[in-house]
Amino acid sequence: MLPLHTGDDAREAAALLEGSDPAGRRRRSSPVLSASPSPPGWDGGGLRRQSSFFRQDVAHAASETYLVTRLTFSLLRYLGLGYRWMKQLLALVVYSILIMPGFWQVAYYYFYSSQVRRSIVYGEQPRNRLDLYIPEDSSRPCPVMAFVTGGAWIIGYKAWGALLGRRLAERGIIVACIDYRNFPQGTITDMVSDASEGISFVCNNIASYGGDPNQVYLMGQSAGAHIAACALMKQAVKESSGQPVSWSVTQIKAYFGLSGGYNLHNLVDHFHQRGLYRSIFLSIMNGEESLSSYSPEIIAKESSPQTVALLPPIFLMHGAADYSIPSSSSQTFVDVLHQAGAQAKLLLYEGKTHTDIFVQDPLRGGNDPLVEDVLSRIEADDVTCGIIASAPTPRRLVFEWQLRLARWISPF
Repeated sequence: MLPLHTGDDAREAAALLEGSDPAGRRRRSSPVLSASPSPPGWDGGGLRRQSSFFRQDVAHAASETYLVTRLTFSLLRYLGLGYRWMKQLLALVVYSILIMPGFWQVAYYYFYSSQVRRSIVYGEQPRNRLDLYIPEDSSRPCPVMAFVTGGAWIIGYKAWGALLGRRLAERGIIVACIDYRNFPQGTITDMVSDASEGISFVCNNIASYGGDPNQVYLMGQSAGAHIAACALMKQAVKESSGQPVSWSVTQIKAYFGLSGGYNLHNLVDHFHQRGLYRSIFLSIMNGEESLSSYSPEIIAKESSPQTVALLPPIFLMHGAADYSIPSSSSQTFVDVLHQAGAQAKLLLYEGKTHTDIFVQDPLRGGNDPLVEDVLSRIEADDVTCGIIASAPTPRRLVFEWQLRLARWISPF
């Protein structure tokens, strides 16, 4: 195993996000405009404010890009050379180029929409940040979706949830996209801890952003579904055993797991064949001896009736043609939850792959099955019935031929 060289990188990137140099000193802001006198009758305040906001957006984008880039190179140093993952990385690059027209439109919304509050600090660790997507109509408290993004535990990033955040915010839902440390910056223990702390922040602070703390939902996608499920199950175990907690499982109205894997023992060989080598995967998961501790399916099997009784309704959503994480992962977890006495339901999307549901379908515009299924659950809640806003039909962001080719090339 190669040594990790991420400590300084993480501190340097975190310092950039905080507006200080790596040694911890605050950077002095340079003046936006010169101090020369303005012509009589000319108000430069508006221009100064616009220029200041623009500089802040550029600086924010640069610092975020720097963080992701440095961590990416740290990951590459750790992985070394390998045919399968190099092939997957190349496929990811081509896939990204094909959907780039949609990416740029979503990126513009992410950086310049007044409805997006970026990089709100929720904890003290590097990448303890979250983005909020706020509905335009905030005349009454809004339901809230805490969302944990995917990324194979190594390339997860809060901005990956921008398209989902936009779609749900258009329908009156506040979305909190929670960032967390990726490998090799952290292992699964750190990821679950970060996610749990982010959920705690949402539960305890969302009212100040116009959210309803009594209407908080939890969702994760791919690796994020696994991480969020671990946070939920471990929190239920702690709460049922009387341990002190900063948030309660009973505050979560429902959990939505999209394309997740919930029994790590069954996925080690599968991921190895797809380029996430066994040695690396086990390093992410703190070794083979920790696989059971971070398998929500096994935790549910071994949990007491008191623990299971705390769990909210669980909805697992999966594409039937998913070859990154087989849909049987969700089916088995639902069966285990039923046997344990929990409320659980499987929503299977025929013919859909790992990226279809979360990327290609939303980029097509029109009716989005995932969004509609999530909203139908929220609308079914008696308390929130009737407050889901209507919105114009989303327009197409990428040509169909590009989406079809991207689907074929996708490494996921």
